[in-house]
Amino acid sequence: MQFSSLALLLCASGGAAFSPAFVPRTSSSRASPLAATEAPTAPAKSKMKVPVFDEVCDTTGVSLTRFMDEVTMLNPELSELNSLFGAIGTACKAISNTVKRSQLPSSETLGYQGAVNIQGEDQKKLDVITNDLLKRALRFTGKLGVLASEEEDVPVDLIAEAENNPLSSSWSQPEIVVEQGEKFVAVFDPLDGSSNVDAGIPTGTIIGIYQYDEECKVDESCIGDECTEQEAKCLDNTLQQGNNLVAAAYCLYSSSTFFALTLGNGVYLFTLDESIGEFVLSKPDLKIPDQSKIYSFNEANIDMWDAPMRTTVEQWRNGKGRSGARFSSRYIGSMVGDVHRTLLYGGVFGYPGDAKNPTGKLRLLYEGAPMSFIVEQAGGLSTTGRDRVMDIVPTVVHQRVPMIMGSKDDVQELIDAYTAADAK
Repeated sequence: MQFSSLALLLCASGGAAFSPAFVPRTSSSRASPLAATEAPTAPAKSKMKVPVFDEVCDTTGVSLTRFMDEVTMLNPELSELNSLFGAIGTACKAISNTVKRSQLPSSETLGYQGAVNIQGEDQKKLDVITNDLLKRALRFTGKLGVLASEEEDVPVDLIAEAENNPLSSSWSQPEIVVEQGEKFVAVFDPLDGSSNVDAGIPTGTIIGIYQYDEECKVDESCIGDECTEQEAKCLDNTLQQGNNLVAAAYCLYSSSTFFALTLGNGVYLFTLDESIGEFVLSKPDLKIPDQSKIYSFNEANIDMWDAPMRTTVEQWRNGKGRSGARFSSRYIGSMVGDVHRTLLYGGVFGYPGDAKNPTGKLRLLYEGAPMSFIVEQAGGLSTTGRDRVMDIVPTVVHQRVPMIMGSKDDVQELIDAYTAADAK
């Protein structure tokens, strides 16, 4: 990595832009295991203390490394997240470079792997490479017990994988075996939007971090079916509702490489400065506008949507919605790219259920819950139309749910439409 010594000489006080106010609030208690039946509302912020950077380098700014160092000094209980997000940041840089080079004729990432994932989707080589890259990055932190990924059939214990075959590059025999200790549970979509990468469309990585249940234990002496019940209980480590998320993040690979992070007290957006190889804080305490004039849906399916969804979007399109503004359509087809734009400019993004896919197409555990956490921490809302996404407890790892998220006032208008329709 090249780093000019001049950068060290150009540091000056400039902390005003990086000094978000902090008001401690109590965190909400764990929600009921049943999905919510009331209109979604954003949760109270956690007790996490936010660092105030009173001295900032004008050249290098506040790096992700420094940010996490300051957070963990103020919040010792989050200290293990430091190395975890250091590894995630490094993995995102590596994935960004892999995506950039993926279309070169000499690249080994072109084409399909020749396998189908648990979703029934053809796996591209990039999907498999980025999945293994993230698994390895997380494994070597020593802080992770279990992970679930879009490309894995079942949750994987990283420690057991390493012990069984430390030099393996395929990891083709995942098992639900849980390592005891102070670990976290990671869920992720390694390369969201990979089907569009050949066209240069933005892609991204989505990550959610849950607390590991220390009481999950599997007797090492059990054999075969004897372990099934114990393993099923340990699966609960992965099948957690979004309210239990400790942290969530996404990386966006586009005109720049972005890293958005929440630890339960606001959203912080970093941009990769390739000249120094660091993610630099570019938007502290990011807030989504309460109201917008943009919606982001696949309108080709509008005839298959249910009445509340279809009617609301038609009203927005014709300027007859609650705000009276005529909405514009902006749809990339890559969740990370669409949500990133929505966070910055406001709007409503979603993939609702329809006649063909009643439960939508987005996965709850490693797409919906982490991105909903980020959107809510930025001041927005996320809903299925009737239930708050963060309240839904997944019953299977790859469960799909309808999903609409974005600006608070606009999403609330859609929620009210469903409430009115259900009251008839």
